Amino acid sequence: MTDKPVLPMTKRDLLTLIGKTAGASAMYMAMSSLGAAHASPFKGPIKLDGDVKGASVLILGAGVAGMVAALELRRAGYKVQVLEYNDRVGGRSWTLKGGDSFTELGGATQTCQFSPGNYINPGPWRIPHHHHGLMHYCHELGVALEPFMQLNYSAYCHNTKAFGGKPQRYATIQADYYGHVSELLAKAVNQQALGDALTKEDGEILLQSLKNWGALDKDYRYVKGPASSDRRGWDKRPTGGLDAAPIPSEPLSIETVLRSGLWRNVSGSLNFDHHNAIFQPVGGMEQIAKGFERKVGDLVRLNSKVTGIRQDAKGVTVAYTDTKTGAKMTAKADYCLCTIPLSVLSPIEMNVGPELAAAIHAVPYRPGLKVGLEFKRRFWEQDEQIYGGITTTDLPISQISYPSSNYGSPGPGVLLAAYSSGAYAYEYTTLSPEERVARTLEWGSQIHPQYNEEYMNGISVGWHRVPWTLGCFGIWTEESREQHYKNLCQIDGRILLAGEHASYVGGWQEGGITSSLDAIGRLHQKIVAA
Repeated sequence: MTDKPVLPMTKRDLLTLIGKTAGASAMYMAMSSLGAAHASPFKGPIKLDGDVKGASVLILGAGVAGMVAALELRRAGYKVQVLEYNDRVGGRSWTLKGGDSFTELGGATQTCQFSPGNYINPGPWRIPHHHHGLMHYCHELGVALEPFMQLNYSAYCHNTKAFGGKPQRYATIQADYYGHVSELLAKAVNQQALGDALTKEDGEILLQSLKNWGALDKDYRYVKGPASSDRRGWDKRPTGGLDAAPIPSEPLSIETVLRSGLWRNVSGSLNFDHHNAIFQPVGGMEQIAKGFERKVGDLVRLNSKVTGIRQDAKGVTVAYTDTKTGAKMTAKADYCLCTIPLSVLSPIEMNVGPELAAAIHAVPYRPGLKVGLEFKRRFWEQDEQIYGGITTTDLPISQISYPSSNYGSPGPGVLLAAYSSGAYAYEYTTLSPEERVARTLEWGSQIHPQYNEEYMNGISVGWHRVPWTLGCFGIWTEESREQHYKNLCQIDGRILLAGEHASYVGGWQEGGITSSLDAIGRLHQKIVAA
């Protein structure tokens, strides 16, 4: 065998190697130690100072983007009216609880049968701590928050093709993956395989960090023992009494971990938007909508389906239909802020410039589906000691989220038993709502055998079949953003757009809020300067 020369390695190369080999958390730790990671700034609450000259603004859509605009524009002295398609405010900030019903495209109507106190959030369900805009309004509106458990080491990683289809605890997979990767990197450092770019001092620091991060022994090996068992779990846990000594567990081999594919599930909680702390409103995401409703609900006309938007030199006229009576009506204002999802807005007649028109039609929407199942008891806690968190699987259900509230209550309890997107979501929603629930039970029982015995009722929401959004959220590519994003956000005469689709925080309420604040800030400057 001929030895190959070792090429020099830069710090950038080292970070890339660690990221590819050990995952995002190891790379982030390394970046932090080298001073390369930074948090994003927040501008703070908006101030709309100056004479608004009695101007009026018509807002289309009473989701969080529309309601933020209504609140801040009224404070600034504008005359404000809001038109909303649904019979409630909040848009995708939506909670389904016992007695609620809704009808999807195709006419299927479902009524939620959950017991009092139980619910699912079909849309947004988490609030990252660094979504400062949303956190600000929760505090201002008196919306009580509680921790959302994103990561639970007792939850499962599941692959139907690995371990005979038996789910594995997250702690086991993460510990064995990190441990083996740490051992490999430690060997590379000791063999000076990383080149001269890594100084001896840095190499020694890296070795110590790998020993700590990967639970390695004194010889930098990931082996059966107290260090590894403290991460992955013991065969017999330490306890009290005569037979109290623990028994260490045997780590999976690196080949087993890699070939299982379950290492893919380790990175889900490493994304910036999934970092602790994460919150949820007490009682469901609809509490945010109710908070806005208490402040500016009197400005909202519900059951109003927009059918046309026209502007001229004097103002904007919006045609809409009362969805309860069928009456055709119009509303007028000096300016119009439209927060209607682009998937719904695109076929509506609207006289805007070709740049904005092209941008509206350039953004497809992601399909998504959630299924909530209610069970007689919280067996995930009682039988498996899973308190909150998320199980991931290659089954079409994709995820199971365990409730982050009412821990220890006897039941009934509700699981978000499926959260699918993409092709799975399309396939799922070719089925009737009843069949979706039945399939969710069938697939979920491969992870939790208690499903069939404990099941009570269920409900499903396929977002691309929801008539007022036709999808979860807008999907941008680098190319489409380059060509259309600024055109989408520009003021077109007397019309401008806002919403998560007009942000770089797509799919999150924070995107809708920051987009709305930016839009009304620019509109206010235009009006005051006129």
